[in-house]
Amino acid sequence: TMHPAVAFDLALRMPHLGLRVAEHSRRAMLFATRLKDLGLPVVYPGLPDHPGHERLKSMMNEGFGFGGLFGLDAGTRDHAFALLDTLQNKYNFGYDAVSLGYFETLMSCSGASTSSELSEDEQRAAGILPGYIRFSIGYTGDVERRWDEFESALKDVGILTGTTA
Repeated sequence: TMHPAVAFDLALRMPHLGLRVAEHSRRAMLFATRLKDLGLPVVYPGLPDHPGHERLKSMMNEGFGFGGLFGLDAGTRDHAFALLDTLQNKYNFGYDAVSLGYFETLMSCSGASTSSELSEDEQRAAGILPGYIRFSIGYTGDVERRWDEFESALKDVGILTGTTA
């Protein structure tokens, strides 16, 4: 039997789950598109050049988008850690954590967290780059302000120089 508190939480949150998922996906698409426009190496199935884009597009519910996760290769592990630290501690953008699906942004350097038990050779063979960061983008706050924070952090740590998307 389900605990009454769990049942209450489900009943409270289910009616607006679709809205939350749609916004989560919309923001991930916006960030991924802008990162790509800046020339940065981003992975997101909503981008037309993603190898699984057409397959996912044929199976998905358009109203919910391509999901709220995207990946960014910061180039090096040092750049990845600097970006995570700057986003979390300077901009209060999100949390360095390995979980997914929270209403706030969660981000992690996969090679140093979820795949850290693999050797460098095993990570390389699996396509896990040292500077790869996975973002589960949050759906709260003004999206343009959040983008400005993200872009500023990219500049602060030297991943991005020059103009805005």
